[in-house]
Amino acid sequence: MHILLTGGTGLIGAELCAFWHAQGHQLSVWSRRPEKVAKLCGPGVKGIARLEELNDQTVDAVINLAGAPVADRPWTRKRKALIWESRIGLTEELLAWLACREQRPEVLISGSAVGYYGDGREREIDEAAPIIHTDFASSLCVAWEAAALEAEKLGIRVVLVRTGLVIADHSSFLQRLLLPFKLGLGGPMGSGKQWMPWIHIKDQIALIDFLLRYEDASGPYNACAPAPARNLDFARTLASVLHRPAVLPIPGFALKLGLGELSVMLLGGQQAMPKRLLEAGFTFAYADLRLALTNILAERETR
Repeated sequence: MHILLTGGTGLIGAELCAFWHAQGHQLSVWSRRPEKVAKLCGPGVKGIARLEELNDQTVDAVINLAGAPVADRPWTRKRKALIWESRIGLTEELLAWLACREQRPEVLISGSAVGYYGDGREREIDEAAPIIHTDFASSLCVAWEAAALEAEKLGIRVVLVRTGLVIADHSSFLQRLLLPFKLGLGGPMGSGKQWMPWIHIKDQIALIDFLLRYEDASGPYNACAPAPARNLDFARTLASVLHRPAVLPIPGFALKLGLGELSVMLLGGQQAMPKRLLEAGFTFAYADLRLALTNILAERETR
């Protein structure tokens, strides 16, 4: 199978490339830095600067994951514009190219996030849940999904992967937490009651592969473990795995002061459940938070 990826050099994309290359698939990554794709994704992965480089090749599937990081800095007007264009603008460019092709892929798997729903507070959220609170992250996901769904008009099956917080060795989310927690300076954020939908990187890769091969898959799927944790419980579990205390909370007002609008992603959350994945028969290898964190931290120690 020839698979085209956007965002192939990112955390999830690079892991997918390694996984699928080992299975013998042909992989192409559309990148601003095509000369670095082989180093970041594997020597058998081809980097392309322009989609037109593939015009004479059959493309069986497209995985659309590209996008500037959402939570690495405050949401200034300029930053919001960059984040928006890197997802919606790029997806629209991808769709325009697909529309001009005589041969089209069977499936487009496009990225999204559980932030689609906004702050869910105490509601349990499956894929049928409506948008609960609208903020920038929610609006971004809604527009990103809408752009991807345009592919259905081209006869392409569209799958939307609403990902939670990814627990992985190189995830920026986990890396930011490790230093203060290792120093015994970790703790909950705000009230600590907000829900944190999370997923182990190996389950993230496995479920995308599952959806690629599952011919009945279409529409949204919550990509998060079936056991979301409250922020306080997440902090306590991480501290316990590191054999450290978790007694220094970060006040909500401090996050609002330092991060501005971005703080809503830390002080809110979603009790998201992967209902459609479970109904389709997908099995999570890491459904327990302690097991997931222990596995990732053990891998870090062996590298």
